[in-house]
Amino acid sequence: MSFQPNPGDEVVINDIAYTIGQHPAAPGLAYAQAGRQGIVYQLLPRNGSLHGAKALKVFFSKFRIPAMVYQSEHMESYSELPGLQVCKRDVLTPERNGALIGKHPDLLYAVLMPWVQGQTWFDVISDQRQLTAEESLKLARALAGTGSAMEQRGLAHCDMSAPNVMIPFFSEVENLRKTSAVELVDVEQMYGSKMDRPDALLAGSPGYAAHRTVHSGLWSSYADRFAGAVIIAEMLSWSDPVIVEKAWGESYFDQHEMQTVSERYYAMRESLEKRWGSKLSDLFIRAWESHDLSSCPTFGEWYVALAAVDVDQANAVAAATSEEEAANSSEADENLTKSSEPVSEPVNTQDGNISQTPHSPDQEAVVNRLFLQARALEDENKPAAALEVYRSLYHFIPHNSAMQMEVEAAIKELDAKLNPKEDTDKPVPVPFYRSKKFMISSAVLIVLLAGGVPTVKILADQAEVKQKEQQEATRLADIKAAEEAEAAKAAALKQQEEQEKQKAAEAAKLDAEEKKKLAEAKQKEAEAKKKEEERKALQARYDKQAKYEAYLVKQEQQKKEAAKRAQQEKYDKQAKYEAYLVWKKENDAKLAKQEAERKAAAEVKRQQEIAQKAALKKKRAQNVVTLIAHYNKTYNAQKGRKIENAESYARDFKNLYNTDAAYFKGVGKVAARMSAINKFLSNTSYTLPNL
Repeated sequence: MSFQPNPGDEVVINDIAYTIGQHPAAPGLAYAQAGRQGIVYQLLPRNGSLHGAKALKVFFSKFRIPAMVYQSEHMESYSELPGLQVCKRDVLTPERNGALIGKHPDLLYAVLMPWVQGQTWFDVISDQRQLTAEESLKLARALAGTGSAMEQRGLAHCDMSAPNVMIPFFSEVENLRKTSAVELVDVEQMYGSKMDRPDALLAGSPGYAAHRTVHSGLWSSYADRFAGAVIIAEMLSWSDPVIVEKAWGESYFDQHEMQTVSERYYAMRESLEKRWGSKLSDLFIRAWESHDLSSCPTFGEWYVALAAVDVDQANAVAAATSEEEAANSSEADENLTKSSEPVSEPVNTQDGNISQTPHSPDQEAVVNRLFLQARALEDENKPAAALEVYRSLYHFIPHNSAMQMEVEAAIKELDAKLNPKEDTDKPVPVPFYRSKKFMISSAVLIVLLAGGVPTVKILADQAEVKQKEQQEATRLADIKAAEEAEAAKAAALKQQEEQEKQKAAEAAKLDAEEKKKLAEAKQKEAEAKKKEEERKALQARYDKQAKYEAYLVKQEQQKKEAAKRAQQEKYDKQAKYEAYLVWKKENDAKLAKQEAERKAAAEVKRQQEIAQKAALKKKRAQNVVTLIAHYNKTYNAQKGRKIENAESYARDFKNLYNTDAAYFKGVGKVAARMSAINKFLSNTSYTLPNL
């Protein structure tokens, strides 16, 4: 029969009796956790203590491998390493556990190992549980230390992911075995020089698999480097509320984002640098941009960098961020209050000043996304597209902020690159009628003409010959000026032609350079497209394999769960009826016993009250006699002139009277005696009456 235990069922393994634990969140069901290779049940010792608990991993038929015995024998020596206590394993074999396996064939080659208390890293991410800086650093150092110790022995987990990283540090059960703050589970795929290669290899888990290197499976000494880097970065960043809010879901990154430039990548990189320093940020960048697993940082590098980190820096950054958020919140409240008041002056927008209004988280996300998109377009050598994105982004940025200045500088740089200004130092062609030679010639001609008219008039009567000579000189000057003007015009035309030729040559050069840049951009785009297609093809193969494996596991699990539910329902009905009968019988007996006890207690109390009243009555009667005796002694002592003795007896009378004055006041002449005693104590010459 298949192994479908109920809580409290006894299982004897290697002559040691265990009981099946009950699930803390589902009373009545066995404590079991399903994985990709099998189901893990919690086994408790007979005394019910959690400190001696064991984990029994029952594999699906596909993963029941006889070589598990040899593998577990070699793993046992690694159980002393921090974070690998589950390597202390005991495999159920037909030779040693034949009777149990005969009863439950599913237990063939099942593994018995220590039960690790606490949550998984998967639970921390799914619950969006924010850590303190101290907790983040402690977990990251523990994981880096475990990974470094494994690397030094040539080991690799080969399926490092959030579900396979346990956090005993958060366990509510006291840690008596002093286990590491981080423990690795599901070590069946572990790589080692003495290990046999598994028949079915896993290709990594979504959110932690490096898509550039995943083909058919992971099994090498470098297999954990990329996934380990992502988990360490997650642990360090989980004290930052911004990162916790940006998480994709069951992991921080979506599998389709792995090793791509995305908003989550930039956010984590910035958080690591601000809170923990550039060394850890650089290690994360190296892992993210790596082309193969061997070029990722080792766990030893992570451990050294983490050992030098000061947690006070992260706390200071967190405090500063909190103060800044509080200041921004108060400023937003003030702006909101101001915006509700009537506006008396118009807003000046001519200089590009934009009124500062509080930005919602959605608007901040738009700003960050546009900024990253513009940067990416610049890196891809697409200045025109980047310029358009920067101009769109400018309207969302607060005035006089650091980002506004950066965006303004980027817009000016790209605009200058796309629209270069013409060189103003080049000579500009001068029209011939404004040339220096033409103007000088014209001035000479005007002077000659202006001076020639009065000269002709003055000398007209003296010599006709001189007039003719003057006219001839004027004609020659006109001819000469016309020749000079023609020459200047020809020179200007020649200069203009040369300048046009120079401009045409420069335009041809710029056109050639632009064509060259376009060709290079197209080549880069083609290469990027090719890489993207290769990545998508690899991702499709990975998704297909993962879906097939998940389908097989789901089918097997559904069959077992259906059978288990049917059997469980039958048991539950019978158990509920039997439990009701037992409860009714016990409840009736309990009620009868309680009624008898109540009556007995009431009778005892009544008898006690009667006895107390009788004792009080007897005591009061004795006290009355004693008071009368004290008074008589006082009276006799006064008569015998023994004043001191009389005062002593009087005080004894008064003290005893005050112990129960309310009662003595109504008894005979005791109150009158008390009045006489008070008068005597205040004045010893007072004569006590004979009462």
